[in-house]
Amino acid sequence: MKLISDPPIPVKIQKMKERVRWNHPSIISRLIDQTSMILDDGRDDRPDFSFMVIGDTGTKSHYGKHPQRKIAELMLPHRDSCRFVLHTGDVIYVVGSHEYYPSNFIEPYREFLENGENPKSIRYDRMVFNLPILPVLGNHDYYDVPLMYRWLTGTTQPLRRMFRYQDIEIGWHGSSQGNAYAKAFLDYLQAMSSLKELERHLDKHYTAKSDTGRCLRYQPGHFTRLPNRYYTFRYGGIDFFALDSNTFNEPLPLPATKEGEINRRELEKRRREIDQEESEILALCDRLNPDNPKEAEQLDEFSAKLDQINEIKIDIEKQLASDKPSAIDFEQLEWLKQRLIESWHTSDVRGRIIYFHHPPYVTESNKWHQAQTLAVRRRLRACFDAVALQVGSLTQGRSIVDLILNGHAHCLEYLRTADTGYADSHINCIISGGSGHFPRRQRQEGTELMEIFEEIDGSYNRKIADSLLFVGREGYKPHRRLPYSFVRIDVQEGCPPKFIIRPFVAERVGENWSDRAMDAFVI
Repeated sequence: MKLISDPPIPVKIQKMKERVRWNHPSIISRLIDQTSMILDDGRDDRPDFSFMVIGDTGTKSHYGKHPQRKIAELMLPHRDSCRFVLHTGDVIYVVGSHEYYPSNFIEPYREFLENGENPKSIRYDRMVFNLPILPVLGNHDYYDVPLMYRWLTGTTQPLRRMFRYQDIEIGWHGSSQGNAYAKAFLDYLQAMSSLKELERHLDKHYTAKSDTGRCLRYQPGHFTRLPNRYYTFRYGGIDFFALDSNTFNEPLPLPATKEGEINRRELEKRRREIDQEESEILALCDRLNPDNPKEAEQLDEFSAKLDQINEIKIDIEKQLASDKPSAIDFEQLEWLKQRLIESWHTSDVRGRIIYFHHPPYVTESNKWHQAQTLAVRRRLRACFDAVALQVGSLTQGRSIVDLILNGHAHCLEYLRTADTGYADSHINCIISGGSGHFPRRQRQEGTELMEIFEEIDGSYNRKIADSLLFVGREGYKPHRRLPYSFVRIDVQEGCPPKFIIRPFVAERVGENWSDRAMDAFVI
């Protein structure tokens, strides 16, 4: 049973291009760079500033408990001293549907929005932020509901109850191939009804100047749209690069060897096993009463398990289809390479931060060995290698980027890469994916990440990263701990910059909530 689907990469790319009218003649004639923006808050000239990072947030209230709202309340005391919030993706669970934006985003983060005192009046496609929330797309923001199940859940109440669509937050709609996210956050130029309207809009909102031409002016409290699904901005001498990792996470092909065929059979067997597991969980869900607190808690856990199962199924499907022609978003990766090279050749830039959804390095139990995670790691590594080759001694021994921020793994984790033998060595990585969805455990295999490298004379195992902090699910009922989290990052002046990382945790044990104090650390 396939409850959710993931659009093909070429569809994601093309649909997003259409929504921002990528390279429209009126845009080209104005020399507008659709991947850059200026954050015009009047305060970006200071080298010391702070921002917050959240991720994997978009869940509704779980039977009277709203983890996402707990995190928003923890963030509020930092609102005036932080310049913006980076969101590492999965804004809306489970399928990025517009119907869940009011309850799963607008209501929890109402104080960060204009007119937030009356959140029910705010349309998801008309949001204006008083403190910028700058997201990237997560996999769930692209997911869809197969047409047959949308019809069944919308018209047949018994089947709707059996599948528990409302309880597992699937609902009647999908993301429409990322359309809901685009309408919520991007400058949705496709909605302009005439050429005259488009040109008036461009002349009003694309008045900022960057190193690469005219660009969008992001104005908190007035106009808070993003130019594209991937974009860059400079703040306090730091270049920020926001990426869409959903279009370069295609798993590497299974080898056409005996070993590759064995792997294929194992994947097919695993897919049959989790199909059976999914059917059993759905049957159990149908027997539970969400109005009973104990059964509601079980339903919450089953919902998280179904989400996990669907991710595993999609990952397996991508691996089994990996022998087909590759559809990697090389255009975006080339853009990142060129912008990083330009950044290193710009004397005003003292640091570089990239953020995207899928973590290339992680020890969370469900994500560390995911084929999509490994694919992102290798493609990012190749990009960094190409940058290092071009910039040469300009780095003076520094890593290509100062910090990588991710979500996808439902935890808070700090890792540092080891000497990998490539340009992704000695990089600080923070995963902030525990801001609302069900937390997950650290893997049992330990804190050292190893990778198998294939060489002409054979293969060898090499340590590529160490996990230095992990905040995730611990213990078992009735003492199970569910920590939800975000981080505040204080950027210090100087070159290279130092970053003070301040983790914040709201933890639930049983029915009780408490704020867990955590020590700050410097990287």
